[in-house]
Amino acid sequence: MQDQDLSRRQLMRWLAASPLLSTLSAQAEIGSLNRQVLKRPDPMVWAPNTPLDLISDPSQAINVFDFEPVAFNKVPTAHFAYMASGIDDEVTLRANRSAFLNYALRPRRLRDVSKIDMSLSLFGKRWDTPIIIAPTGGNRAYHPEGEIAVAKAARAGGYLNVLSSAAGSTIEDVIAARQGEVWFQLYATSSFEVSKQIAKRLDRAGVPVMEITVDRNGGRNQETFARLKRLDTRDCASCHTHGFGSRYERPIYDGIDFTDVKSMSSSNMTWEFIRRMRDVTRMKLIVKGIQTEEDAELCLKYGVDGIHVSNHGGRSEDGGRGSIDCLPEVARVAKGKVPILFDSGIRRGSDIFKALALGATAVCVGRPYLWGLGAFGQPGVEKVMSLLRTELMGTMQQMGTPNLSAIEPAMVART
Repeated sequence: MQDQDLSRRQLMRWLAASPLLSTLSAQAEIGSLNRQVLKRPDPMVWAPNTPLDLISDPSQAINVFDFEPVAFNKVPTAHFAYMASGIDDEVTLRANRSAFLNYALRPRRLRDVSKIDMSLSLFGKRWDTPIIIAPTGGNRAYHPEGEIAVAKAARAGGYLNVLSSAAGSTIEDVIAARQGEVWFQLYATSSFEVSKQIAKRLDRAGVPVMEITVDRNGGRNQETFARLKRLDTRDCASCHTHGFGSRYERPIYDGIDFTDVKSMSSSNMTWEFIRRMRDVTRMKLIVKGIQTEEDAELCLKYGVDGIHVSNHGGRSEDGGRGSIDCLPEVARVAKGKVPILFDSGIRRGSDIFKALALGATAVCVGRPYLWGLGAFGQPGVEKVMSLLRTELMGTMQQMGTPNLSAIEPAMVART
C-alpha cells in the first residue's frame, strides 16, 4: 500500500507538469486529484504541493504560502477560484509577482538597527505598521465569520482595516468588531445618488476615509474562475438567491433607492464624480486604481487626499505591467504631497520594503490574508499578517533602516 501511495504521488506530480492537466479538466475524478495535488493558481512555486505537506495549525506556518493550499482544500471550489482568478491570460496576475524580481535591494551597513520602529501616521492617526488589510469582497465565502473575523484579527494586531463595499457584513458591525478606526472602499454604481447615500451612512458611522475604486469599469473574463467552478457540485442558487454579486448580497446597499441605477458598474464615472463627492462628505478621499503619472497629476488637480496605486490584483485588465512597476512614476508626481498606498502582489516582507522604497507610504495585503481566513479563520489572518510584519522587520534590519523615514529610493536598484 505504501508503494502504491508513493507511485500515485509520483504520477500526479508528473501529470501536474503535463499540458494534459494544465487547463484543470472538468472531469470529476481528475478534478478531485487536482484539488488535492496540483499547484495552486497563485503564480508561486514554493507552496506545499501535496496533502502530506499541509499545515494543520497557523503556528506551523513558515510563510504566507503555507496557507494557500489549506484554504484550497477547505474553501468551496467556486469560492476559492473567484478569489484566485485574474482575467484573460492572467499576464498581469503573474507580473504582479514576477515584477518584484526586477528590483534588487542595496543594503547599508554599520547602522544601529537594534530597535526597529515601523510606525507611521495617516491622516492624523498613528499606526504601528505600514501593513494594511486591503478591502476584499465576500469574506464569508471563505469562512462563516467573514469580515468580522478579519476585523477581530485587525484589532488583535493593531492593523488598519479597509472594508469593501462588496462585503457581506455591515460597516457598523465591522467597526464594532474592530473596536477602532475602519476605512471604506467604494464601488460606485452608475448613479451618483447611490454613492451619496452610502457616503452619508459612512459619515454617520464615523468612517474617516473612503477609497473610491476607479479601475473596475466593466465586464471581465475570469478564466480560472470559470474553469474551476465547473468542479463545484453545490447548488449556488441556495446562497446566491438573487444572482452572484447582486446588490442584495451587499448590506451597504440596504435601504438605498436604486430607481435611477442603470448599472452596478461605474463605467460612466469621470473626474467630476470626485469633485462632487468632495461636496457631500467630510471623509478623506483616496482614489484607488491609479497606475500612471498622468492620472496622479489629475488626482492632485482634483484635490484628493491620497492615491492608491493598484491594478486590482490583476483582476481588472490584463495589461501586463506589475503594480510595482507603476509605483515609481506615480511617486514622482505625488510623493510628499499626499499619502500613497500600494497593493497587488505583496507576499513577502521584502516586497513591502521595495514598495516603501519606491514611494509607497503604506501597503495593502489582500489574497494572503484570505488564504489565512479560508484555512483557519481569525487565527489564520492574524498569523499571515504577523509573518509579513516579522519579515518586514528583518528586512529593515538587514537594510540598515531603523524606521520608515530611513528607507530611501537608492536602497532599491532596477535590475
